[in-house]
Amino acid sequence: MSEISEDEVRREVRAWLAENWDPNLSLLAWRNKLADSGWGMPQWPRQWYGRGLPARMVRIVEEEFAAVGAIGCLRGGIGRLAAAVLLEHGTDYQKQKFLRRIITAEDTWCQLFSEPGSGSDLAGATTRADFDGKNWIINGQKVWTTSAHHAKWGTLLARTDWDAPKHEGLSYFILDMKQPGVDVQPLRQMNGHASFNQVFFNDAVVPPEHLVSTVNNGWQVAVTTLAYERRFAADIARPSRRGPREGRIYEEERAETATVMEPYKWYPQRAGRVDLIIERARETGANHDPVVRQEIARLMTLAQAAEWTARRARAAQSQGRPQGPEGSLGKLAASHVARGCARVHTMITGTAAMLTGADSPRNGVIAEILVSVPAVSIAGGTDEIQRNIIAERVLGLPKEPRFDTGPFRNIRRN
Repeated sequence: MSEISEDEVRREVRAWLAENWDPNLSLLAWRNKLADSGWGMPQWPRQWYGRGLPARMVRIVEEEFAAVGAIGCLRGGIGRLAAAVLLEHGTDYQKQKFLRRIITAEDTWCQLFSEPGSGSDLAGATTRADFDGKNWIINGQKVWTTSAHHAKWGTLLARTDWDAPKHEGLSYFILDMKQPGVDVQPLRQMNGHASFNQVFFNDAVVPPEHLVSTVNNGWQVAVTTLAYERRFAADIARPSRRGPREGRIYEEERAETATVMEPYKWYPQRAGRVDLIIERARETGANHDPVVRQEIARLMTLAQAAEWTARRARAAQSQGRPQGPEGSLGKLAASHVARGCARVHTMITGTAAMLTGADSPRNGVIAEILVSVPAVSIAGGTDEIQRNIIAERVLGLPKEPRFDTGPFRNIRRN
């Protein structure tokens, strides 16, 4: 059977939108239509609310949605990561229970990975999961958890075997964040936002059917999560701007953006806002400075090369190839682009880049860029972690000597 063409996909989605799109629908009613039709996540399998299309066709669908101002699924946030992991590692029960409600955004998610003593060394997690014969009982602490303050579910990495080596004694769970044994405490960032939280578990309960994959295979599931996280890092969805954006569905989307997407609104600044560089240079006159022009050219070259790397990763995905090192290459490139943006924004704006508030350049956006950019080199795996991955998996260099082998309970740790 020949593969469907881009023109066929375009005609099909265009006809479906003509028959179904209505800005006066509720956001939930519309997203239920997306789940039923498969157009919300067309790259997902047909049996799990998709249409089984190659990943490259997603762009065609998005273009047709944008042409009429139609709203798609909530593509940002941890729910998207959870869905990708469940599609690869989850049971049919888990897919049936969680995937549709991720599409409709009825459930929000967070990722319970990092701990005070195991951030970059994720495999050193000490939050424990003990099976009492009926349920898994969770005790410990996580930190830097985005959206935990309003999440319904969390993807949790916890230690289930203290006598196994550190990477082999972890398991991956789906945890109910609204139960009594979970205490969420927000953390304030230096850019003024409070996207992150620390989370404490005191005899929190996870039923056995919420174990993802098998006991002690959590590290493999976590690696899948991180690979997708690096791929999705720069892909926080923005609402369609075409058309008058009047109607119930747009009002509800704006409310959703103000709540569910609130923790992510500074992410464009975290990435450096390369889109503002040339515009800012022109409005300040810095484009006449040959040194600044040279730095802008260097930055734009790097940004374009990073985009090509991202396209190569998407092409590999569309061909069904497994997650490769492109995620780490792209993640590291994003760090270099972000830091380059901070440097060039500072050159363009000068000392005024330190000002915040209504009287500062771009209403405080430039200052927010400067204090947000460092996060890119930390979140989702530090630059040092990405360099290790690239060195070992791309360049074939030997692994660094390890001093944390043997039973985890015997390993020195924080």
